[in-house]
This record gives sequence, C-alpha cells and structure tokens, in this order.
Amino acid sequence: MHMKKVLSFLIFTSFVFCACSNRDKTAGEKTKDKYEQTKETLEQTEKKNPIRFLSVEGSNKKNLIGQTVIKGTITNKATVARYKDIDVELSFFSKTGALLQKDHEVIYETIAPGNSISFKTKTRAPIGTDSVTLKVYEAKVD
Repeated sequence: MHMKKVLSFLIFTSFVFCACSNRDKTAGEKTKDKYEQTKETLEQTEKKNPIRFLSVEGSNKKNLIGQTVIKGTITNKATVARYKDIDVELSFFSKTGALLQKDHEVIYETIAPGNSISFKTKTRAPIGTDSVTLKVYEAKVD
C-alpha cells in the first residue's frame, strides 16, 4: 500500500512540474510575440511617417559669384526604418520675413536608423533674400 502512495505522489508531482514548465514556455513565447508585434508596429509607423522621423539643420552663405551655398545635415531618428531620396524644401525669406520663394532639393542618399548625412547645394536665391529655412518635405522608405 505504501508503494502505491509513493508512486501516486511521484506521478502527481511530475504532472505539476510539467504543467509549470509549459506555463513558463508559454509566458516566454508570449513575451517574444509581443516584442515582435511591437517591433512590427514600430516599423510600420516609421515607414508610414518618414517626415516625423527625419530632421534637417543647415546654414547658408553667398559665394563669390553670387550663389547661395546651403550646407545641411539630415538625421534619421527612427529605430528601424531606413530612408532614401529625401526631398528638402528650401524657403527663402526677406529681411521682413516675407516668403519670397520655395524650392526643393532631393538628396539621393540612404540614411540608416540613428544616423545622419551631410549635404551641400548651390542655388540662385531670389533678389532680397535674407534667410533660408530647410524642412524635410518627403522621403522614400528603403
């Protein structure tokens, strides 16, 4: 009789351990699945909204032949998405802040997540230009 109790106890204990280890795997798999879903959602968000994750800074000056030389840096703040062919909008303003003209310059490079690229362009600014602002207009997903 004593042997049956021991055997019953061992069988019961093995079921408990099996059930516990199955729950642990399920929880681990759920965490992994949730991470993958979050990663996919983040990637989808970044791919749908490149302007939200790209920023541009720059400066301008006139060269000896009267051209406006614009130097800038574009930064990709995304964590997953890569962007390419970035369209930068150039806005030319007078001393009084009046918008004189808008132009576009496409930077044909690819920017990896968390990286920056530098660019330089020369243009003829409209007469009376005092300042130039830069803004990422659109970009393609690589």
